[in-house]
Amino acid sequence: MSDYNRPPPIFGFGSNNNQQPPPFSIPPPAADQACPMEICDEGPQQLNNTFMENHSINRASFQEIHSHQNQDFSLNKQFGIYEISVLISNQNDVGVALAKPIILEKMKENADCVFSPLSLNVLLSFVAAGAKGSTQHELLSFLKSTSLEQLNSLSAVLVNSVLVDGSRCGGPRLSFVNGAWVDQSLSFKPEFKNISDNVYKACSEQVDFAKHAEKVRAEVNNWVEKETNGLIKDLIPDNAVNNETRLILANALYFKGVWEQKFEASVTKEHDFLLLNGGTIKVPFMTSWKRQYISVYNGFKVLRLPYQQGQEMNRHFSMYIYLPDYKDGLQDLVQKVVSQSGFFKHHLPREKKLVGDFRIPKFKISYGIEASGVLKYLGLVLPFTEGLDDMVNCNLAVSQVYHKSFIEVNEQGTEAAAASAAVMSFGCAAVAVPEQVVDFVADHPFLFIITEDRTGSLLFMGSVVNPHTS
Repeated sequence: MSDYNRPPPIFGFGSNNNQQPPPFSIPPPAADQACPMEICDEGPQQLNNTFMENHSINRASFQEIHSHQNQDFSLNKQFGIYEISVLISNQNDVGVALAKPIILEKMKENADCVFSPLSLNVLLSFVAAGAKGSTQHELLSFLKSTSLEQLNSLSAVLVNSVLVDGSRCGGPRLSFVNGAWVDQSLSFKPEFKNISDNVYKACSEQVDFAKHAEKVRAEVNNWVEKETNGLIKDLIPDNAVNNETRLILANALYFKGVWEQKFEASVTKEHDFLLLNGGTIKVPFMTSWKRQYISVYNGFKVLRLPYQQGQEMNRHFSMYIYLPDYKDGLQDLVQKVVSQSGFFKHHLPREKKLVGDFRIPKFKISYGIEASGVLKYLGLVLPFTEGLDDMVNCNLAVSQVYHKSFIEVNEQGTEAAAASAAVMSFGCAAVAVPEQVVDFVADHPFLFIITEDRTGSLLFMGSVVNPHTS
């Protein structure tokens, strides 16, 4: 394994997970509970104009941050789906760039992987809010953003709207939270504190790293475990926090969605899955004879599996599976995804097709990485040495960036979680044609993503090369 992608031994990452998560269930709204968003029955243009209102965006909080009258995405202009999608598309490209070295490295090990581009992007945006000078410029360039205000606007929309819980309306159960642990000898500067509270909605706590570093590490890990429903454990490993640590920023993402069309467990059967080394393993495959959202492209096919959205009209979550035509075509597909900006949004199924042979493997993946090496490999260097002066009244630098993700896919739906933490110390018009039947047999390595379709937010991304279900 190359040095930039070598996780600490304490993590013990692998593809298997012996946890038994609770059974899938989406509770109906309680009698005294309202949906987190009002239902919008208007057309597309009206939907664009009312997106922020329907998602309960805190405009008063935004106004404190966006004081510049000439910013493209200031509060003086109405946020719409298009503007948000442009920003999200840029950050999706960042996630895809991160995915290439991670996925290709795991392919060498014949191992699956999953990670959350959204979790890492929000964490880096949070760090950027406390950076200045060339360090801030490098973070903005890496995140494909033109200003800190733009990053703050996007992060606020994600935290306040895209990632709010939808389970009370019959949609996916969602949770996304941010946290900050700062040494008791320091205090946040007012501007950073304002952004932390009003954009990232971060819970913050003053702690004693000098005397109780291990206790703080355990506290952060317990917080992450709780917020991810027990799926992400020990995010920050032993000895990663010490008496030199001054600040930890972290986030936790949890997703649980039920398929719009569930698979019948009684017809799930084992079939061969072809491994990259030419061998095969027996894997339980789900199947269906119902029409499916499938598109066929040169060299690969794409399947969309939507999740139940209940009464929600403003969001729709889906899993997409990108299946190479050739059994050994995953590496070429990864290269194609990375080389084309906005690849995913340009390769989405729009219509349901009749299916012939249709099989999707069940799988469960756990993956973790200390990501500072891969971030440096991709050109993000300065935050690890200097320039984080606008958080507290001293110069800080990032020492480590930890990320863990989990996903399980079965007949009922998907449960997934991710967490990221930055540990900081002192710096140094179509013609009708006969309908065709399409086969979609995912019996060889493939890519998958989970997105919010209206905005294109990329929650999770990964590859399946050696599927396990336990």
